[in-house]
Amino acid sequence: MSVMKSFASDNYAGVLPEVMQALQNANTAHARSYGSDEISKRTISLFKKIFDADVDVYFVFNGTGANLLSISSATQSYNAVLCADISHIYNDESSAPESVTGCRFFPLKANNNGKLERQVIEERLIRKGDVHYPQTKLLSITQSTEYGTIYTPDEIKAISRLCKDNNLYLHVDGSRFFNAAAALGCGLKDISTSAGIDILSLGGTKAGMMFGEAVVVFNKKLSEHIAYKQKQIIQLASKTRFIAAQFEAMLQDELWRKTATHANQMAQLLYETLTKYPQIKVTKPVEANAVFAEIPRAWYEPLQQHFPFYIWKESTTEVRLMCAFDSAEADIMAFDKALAGLK
Repeated sequence: MSVMKSFASDNYAGVLPEVMQALQNANTAHARSYGSDEISKRTISLFKKIFDADVDVYFVFNGTGANLLSISSATQSYNAVLCADISHIYNDESSAPESVTGCRFFPLKANNNGKLERQVIEERLIRKGDVHYPQTKLLSITQSTEYGTIYTPDEIKAISRLCKDNNLYLHVDGSRFFNAAAALGCGLKDISTSAGIDILSLGGTKAGMMFGEAVVVFNKKLSEHIAYKQKQIIQLASKTRFIAAQFEAMLQDELWRKTATHANQMAQLLYETLTKYPQIKVTKPVEANAVFAEIPRAWYEPLQQHFPFYIWKESTTEVRLMCAFDSAEADIMAFDKALAGLK
């Protein structure tokens, strides 16, 4: 069997042709550095139009950098950050969030669909004004969640109201924000500007960019220090135009929606394929571009020889299968054939 595309991560995918062309177009002449170039200015104007708000935009190298910049702009080192116990910032960014921000991170129990519920959040809003306790200042949610599920606009609005009532900032880790909006069939502003979030880490790499993410600031209070923070945490690119150009390509004519919709559709096809096998149990709702399923342990090795994927929970044989912008029906058909040979 020939090597097929991976189901391990959408990070494994290459670069969208439109993005590659945008990089080439940006590589024709000298331009001002550190975001003073025309491409960066033009792209920020496009952000303002699409998000229907006077947002500030900061282009960074990677997802960890985007999250660190977002959180550090909203907190002091004596603060606490609330996040889901399965969140990327708590589990997959080493100790960078705590080391850079100096904050205490409190993991909250996500429900079976990977979301934070109001009661769980409220139970942690304690000891306000107590000098002996880290003061909670920010809540971070992930869209789409680590389980590939999606917060609806109304769910985000409810969380936003809770945050405002308790003087908290609301951060969204949107490494797969495009997939969420595509699945909801809504605009980017509907789950950000209109939903009342304060700051967004907008993913580009998983969506098909070569590198780069964006921090989108909706609450102007967070703009006071953020530019200095960006430099301090080594996320200010001298050739910013090469990140901005990629986002310009993604946002123009809603390229992001086309590619994210395709990835989501491939996940649905993969889900339908898995349900044919009684030995496999799909464990989470398939709403974006991720499929979680329990697969017989004996199948791991023969499948992973040709279709790499991540083992999510060893104790229950649960795995994560991700689809990307370049996933194809032929890949899923080949995976189906491999499964049929194992049953």
